[in-house]
Order: sequence, then structure tokens, then C-alpha cells
Amino acid sequence: MDIEEGGLTVSVPEARDGASEGTGGGVFFNPTQELNRDVTVATLRAYRDREPRVASYLDAMAASGIRGVRAAAEGYEVTCADVDADAVDLAAANLDANGLDGEAVHRDVNALLYDEGPFDVVDLDPYGTPIPFADAAFANGRNLVCVTATDTAPLCGAHLNSGIRKYGAVPRNTDYHPEMGLRTLISALVRTAARYDKAARPIVSHVSRHYARTYLELESGARAADDCLEALGHIDHCEDCLWRSATPGRIADPVDACPECGSDRVLTAGPTWLGPVADADFARAVRREVTDDMGEAKRARRLLGTVARELDTPTHYDQHRLYKQWGEPAIGMDEFVERLRGAGHEASRAHYRGTAVKSTASIPEMREAVLGDDTD
Repeated sequence: MDIEEGGLTVSVPEARDGASEGTGGGVFFNPTQELNRDVTVATLRAYRDREPRVASYLDAMAASGIRGVRAAAEGYEVTCADVDADAVDLAAANLDANGLDGEAVHRDVNALLYDEGPFDVVDLDPYGTPIPFADAAFANGRNLVCVTATDTAPLCGAHLNSGIRKYGAVPRNTDYHPEMGLRTLISALVRTAARYDKAARPIVSHVSRHYARTYLELESGARAADDCLEALGHIDHCEDCLWRSATPGRIADPVDACPECGSDRVLTAGPTWLGPVADADFARAVRREVTDDMGEAKRARRLLGTVARELDTPTHYDQHRLYKQWGEPAIGMDEFVERLRGAGHEASRAHYRGTAVKSTASIPEMREAVLGDDTD
């Protein structure tokens, strides 16, 4: 069937949401990833303004080729790769049908990257974990590596052993599991890039539905890689009073008991990424590149606006859980954030959940700011 996306017409096979329906057999098209693709195109536009010499783009798991077709329409020199011959034929046909230059190749992307790299932009959008492709991407990526991960349960600690195996870190299943998953992913990618003496810094990232997406700008050099690793650390989290603390350093030093309530039910996660998950100025630039011909333009602008305003704190608080703990009825989220700011605390909403608030305030300080008292 033919569909229109981003002002282009492409032929796609069966439409299926891989997150909820699985990959099934053969090539499929995921309509629920349109937001991801719209943000990708806006990012490619903004990045071209930032680095005008960036030219080549690798769509590493092409499927229908829609992501590569949209990149080609932006003037990138596109290579679409897939291990499925039907996918390669479809991607080639879609490039040709839209009058766009580009190459579709029947290759394993890891082999392709080592044989024909480097590429200025490498885009990994697999089903599940991107880790089997990360080494080749960072070894042979020049400017930007774009990564989607759909295995959110291992990333956020819901499937703990799987997360440890795949990502070389201990993720924990907390109230802020979207943040945990994104930062576990970035941590693994940053550590992978460092093996090749490259710094990989996230310039825009988001968590939407059942996936995490991050865009990492590369800088070559052992010193740059070492500096980037300094943003790794660990998070301690009390399951009883919700106290949490982030500690820089690649070696964990878990606390035996919560310093606030004395509970021994303290989880330690890491190594995780403690630095910014986005560059605020670049996120605003990406937002300006969202155009009305994008099917998810409204959502993309709202998402990117929130990402640009979001605090860099590596955890968030769930407002409803706080009020339940306080035994009080919750107020509106905007008013809640404004009360925190009015009390002199930094605060923002998080982009991935309506009741998530980020703040530099402790829980007692938040209670005092929004309820006017500091009692337990």
C-alpha cells in the first residue's frame, strides 16, 4: 500500500506496531514511529545548519526505506542497508519513485560499516536492543550516531538480568523508569564510543511510548573520550521514603542505609549517564525545523519544547506518588512546578510523563514549598 509521510509518497508492506505486535515475518512498516521519524528529519536539518559539510547518511535497518527516503529528500547522500532482500528492493523502489538519489544494499550493517565507512551520520533503528550494532557504528561514524532502543524493560530494570547482560550496567525499576532507561542506554553507548577514542555526547534525546531515542555527536580523541566518561556515575534510591542521590564515578559505593529514613531498602543503579541528555539550544533549533507537512508536527513541537526546558537532573519525582505519601489531594502540575520555583528551587516538567517533575529540591523541601509546612 502507498502512504504519505513528510510530503513524500512511499510504498510500505504490512503496517504493524513492533512494540506491541512483534516483528512477525518479513518486512513491516511501523506507523507509530512517525513521531520518531519526524524528529529525525528535523534533527538532520538542524544538524546540517550546525555542520554544513555533513553529507552521508546510513539507514542501517532500512525495512521499507522510509527513513532513508526522507533523509535523501533533505539532500543527504543516503545508503539504505538491510539483511532482507525484499526490504532492499522496496527501499530502492521508494527512492526511485520519489526521484531521489540513494543506494539500497543487501548487507549486514556491521560488515557494511567496516567495509565502506565512515559515514557522517549512522542511524540505528533496530527491533529491540541496538547494542549488537553499536561498536561498528561508533568505530565508523564520523559526526552523528542516532540510536533507537525498543527493549525498554531491560533498560529500565524491569528485566534486570537482561539489562545487565545487554548494557553492562545495573538498571533499577524505579518511579523514574523512563529516565533510567534513557540514561542506561546513553551510558552504554558512551562507553562503547570511548573504546574507539571517541566522545559521544547526546545533543537531543527523548522517550516516547515504548522506545528511547538519542542523537550523539562524536568528537575524536582519547582526552575527549575520557572527559565524556566523567559524566558517568551511580544513583542510590530509597524504596521507602523515595530519597535519591546521584554520585559521579565509574565505581559504585552503595550506601548501607537511607540517610533520610534509615531504611535498608536502598537500590543502586549504574554506571548511568548523569550529564545532560540534550543540548537546550540544539533542541530549540530542532523544534524550529519541524514543519507542518509532518504528520506529528504538533506532538514533535510540544515534545522538543519540553526537552529544551527540562532540567538535567537524572531522576524525576511522580507528583501523584508524592501527594499520596503526604496524604493530600494533588494540585495541577503547572501550579506545582510554579510553587517550587516560587520557593527558589529549580523545577521543570519531564517530557515523557504528565505527572513527572524534575527539581533540585529534596522531598521535604518540595513539601514545604507546595503545602506550606515541613512536617513529616
